[in-house]
Amino acid sequence: MNVPQRSAWRAVGPQWRERLIALALYVVLSVVGHLLWEIAQLPLYTLWWTASRAELTFAVLHCTGGDVLIAMNALFASIVLLRAWRWPRINALQVAALAVPLGIAYTAFSEWLNVYVRQSWAYDPAMPTVPILGYQIGGSPLAQWFIVPAAVFAALSWMRRWYVQSEPGAPEP
Repeated sequence: MNVPQRSAWRAVGPQWRERLIALALYVVLSVVGHLLWEIAQLPLYTLWWTASRAELTFAVLHCTGGDVLIAMNALFASIVLLRAWRWPRINALQVAALAVPLGIAYTAFSEWLNVYVRQSWAYDPAMPTVPILGYQIGGSPLAQWFIVPAAVFAALSWMRRWYVQSEPGAPEP
């Protein structure tokens, strides 16, 4: 008996394949975007003036890793809250519209916690700040969480025809 072998991708099914590809793209694009932003905003923290290169490298990698975890949690929370179980095929815009403010809100909380409560880091005077509930929160990290995720979701939308495959009889995504 000659049984055709199934590839791992076929075993998962087209909808799960689309989700896995979209998730992988989301993570990779988030890593790149947040890594570049973390490097660019280093001079806005006092660490830039006081730390060694090794400490700066660790800080950038540590913060980028945290950013990616925040991005993934914001995505998953948005999918769950919106019950967008067929993301990215359906509700992609709604998921993005919720994930971005969730990331911004968490970042505002994290900046407050780490600057004012834990005093884990401090802003350089060059850091633009935004008053939130009586505290000056770094404008660069807040902008990061608007710009980077928005760019990632825009890129996913642009690449959508590549990773979302049409089903027989279904309208094009």
